[in-house]
Amino acid sequence: MNDNVQQQYGWEDTELTEANHLLIPHILGQLPQKPVRILDLGCGNGTLAAALQARGHEVVAVDASADGVELARQHFPGIRFETASVYEEGFAEIVGTDFDFVISMEVIEHLYWPRKLLEAGYSVLKPGGRMIVTTPYHGYLKNLALSLAGGWDRHFTVDWNGGHIKFFSRQTLTQFMLEQGFRSIGFRGIGRISGLWKSMILTGEK
Repeated sequence: MNDNVQQQYGWEDTELTEANHLLIPHILGQLPQKPVRILDLGCGNGTLAAALQARGHEVVAVDASADGVELARQHFPGIRFETASVYEEGFAEIVGTDFDFVISMEVIEHLYWPRKLLEAGYSVLKPGGRMIVTTPYHGYLKNLALSLAGGWDRHFTVDWNGGHIKFFSRQTLTQFMLEQGFRSIGFRGIGRISGLWKSMILTGEK
């Protein structure tokens, strides 16, 4: 396992570890107390999947990186991890269907075709199931603040292989989810002050 994979999947990356600590409690707060069936879509190092399983939920975790999945299996051997991409035909056959929740934490901003992630999530949810998507927040006030502070070079992190390539506002991600067929879209800003949130959580019902 090379050092780049170790860093990309968050075992040595402080920023990614902080994001996990920030977002996971809010994600858990979106879930019912009773056990439900969950797909962790873009599971990375498996930290979220482990937190979900610890709450008693039935978890399937999937990532496109075989190396990343191997890392997650080593750290959390009691969880079902699968290697699959949302771009592949047969995605549902690999991970299964009829999930109560699909959760994708800080993944969609890394994809050239982000609608594919929402399409895949929608396809494996049971009717009435919900998808939870988190991504860095971008809105007018935050973008203005970054511009005034000269912070775009640092924010874009162009020296990070596999970094962010799409940047979403509440409006753009909501539109993507509505186009896919989701309804009852919910929003929550996470971290920092209102309008300058670090990330956002959107939820949609099938």
